[in-house]
Amino acid sequence: MGQRDDRFHVEVSVGARVVEVRATGEIDVATVGALRSALWAVPARSVLRLDLSGVRVLSAAGVRALAAAHLRLRAGGGELVLVRPDPVVARVLRVTGLHRVVRVIDDAPAPVAGRTLIAA
Repeated sequence: MGQRDDRFHVEVSVGARVVEVRATGEIDVATVGALRSALWAVPARSVLRLDLSGVRVLSAAGVRALAAAHLRLRAGGGELVLVRPDPVVARVLRVTGLHRVVRVIDDAPAPVAGRTLIAA
């Protein structure tokens, strides 16, 4: 699954247990719908690794979408992991306190064999 507009792009890579989502651009009120669609397409029992290294703007609408995805995944036995946030995005995560409830890691995972990339 992939969605693109001029300001935001998302790609989803599906594995057996881990789903990797790579977001690039700006996550704000105008683009959060595409992010939300990608996050909600993931089965709740999955580990969802969201690569934020290409995101330069994370608005309150984006923070709300991440918090809601975290709650949905946790309720289904899954987990949301935020990977390599840009320094500006990392600051938003700290200021909002989201880093206290959602795991944030600074390293990228090794590629996993058997993944299917879905993108537009």
